[in-house]
Amino acid sequence: MAPTDETGQAPRHASPTGTTPPSGPPAGGTAGPGARMPRWLPRAMVLALALIAVFQLGSWAFHQLTGLLINILIAFFLALAIEPAVSWMAGRGLRRGLATFLVFLAVVVAAAGFVTLLGSMLAGQIVKMVEDFPDYLDSVINWVNGHFHTELRRVDIQEGLLRSDWLRNYVQNSATGVLDVSAQVLGGLFQLLTVLLFSFYFAADGPRLRRGLCSILPPARQAEVLRAWEIAVDKTGGYLYSRGLMALISGMAHYILLEILEVPYAPALAVWVGLVSQFIPTIGTYLAGALPMLIAFTVNPWYALWVLIFVVIYQQFENYVLQPKLTSKTVDIHPAVAFGSVIAGTALLGAVGALIAIPAIATLQAFLGAYVKRYDVTDDPRVHGRRVRRSVPGTSTRLRKLWARRPEPGSPGTDGAEDGGSSEGRADT
Repeated sequence: MAPTDETGQAPRHASPTGTTPPSGPPAGGTAGPGARMPRWLPRAMVLALALIAVFQLGSWAFHQLTGLLINILIAFFLALAIEPAVSWMAGRGLRRGLATFLVFLAVVVAAAGFVTLLGSMLAGQIVKMVEDFPDYLDSVINWVNGHFHTELRRVDIQEGLLRSDWLRNYVQNSATGVLDVSAQVLGGLFQLLTVLLFSFYFAADGPRLRRGLCSILPPARQAEVLRAWEIAVDKTGGYLYSRGLMALISGMAHYILLEILEVPYAPALAVWVGLVSQFIPTIGTYLAGALPMLIAFTVNPWYALWVLIFVVIYQQFENYVLQPKLTSKTVDIHPAVAFGSVIAGTALLGAVGALIAIPAIATLQAFLGAYVKRYDVTDDPRVHGRRVRRSVPGTSTRLRKLWARRPEPGSPGTDGAEDGGSSEGRADT
């Protein structure tokens, strides 16, 4: 038995050298009070904080520059749209910058003429409505007095409107909102100038921009980028040119109708119908036809009905005859896909997204089509929308077959069958 001291513990044996052996690690594996943190932990914390700060800064900068990025996107698609015309003029010996300027000048003159015609039409109609408002009011008052046996007078109604709190509040709000309207107009002009400036540089320096982009990519990637750029130019330009041609045809057709009906401001209304009906797919024709119907209603209510009938008939002609022939080689997109892309673009970027949605989807579809492997379709009726009917005999068919196989009485087959049956019965017995 080992000797123990007074505390009841066995004495520790001294080491051969006379030193105390090192004690083992504490129970449980926990670090002592003098343990140091790992060297990588402070660096990891600093790196995580730096990444969070960079993300917050980038998010803030993106939200602040959203308007500029949208303007650059519009300018890029506008430059793609005028690229074929600029390249054609540059191929004829004209400097690229001058060619871009001439194309922009033609676009600006056409847009200014359209806005001037539309503004004059609206201004004339507003003035006419204001001048004819007393006559409209008198006719309404006479109708109310005749049907409801009242004694309304136009003077009393005018005095009630002038003394009403609603009119006073409306005038005050309009006076205070003049500055807001002016600021919005100035902001819109600044955005328009920004888009025109960027689109001018994108179109004029298109080759230099492509060379600069390809210089930082390997040769294989350069070919893909140039191919995507060419597809985008073809699809965007083809979309705008085909839509412009259909807008011209639609405007001429509606102009002839409005001239026959002697509706005022027929040229401006025809331009309005042509542009709105083509650049807003599927429902653009009906939205564009609302304004001519309203103007025609002021001339004769039956004229509005004739305009509505013509709009519906022309929409069917355009969808099934005109549009497939003009857009089959430029922007071949299913109408449902086009409508869905416009809705998605409007939800993302508003009116800008609605304008650039179709050429963007057409470019993406054409670019991805080269990487999708296609196979021959099997010759199956279900491919053409016809269901395969399985031949299941009905009750009448089964009865006819059973009657045809039923032997007639007195025939040799019947006797043999009866003999066979009797012999089998005797054999069984």
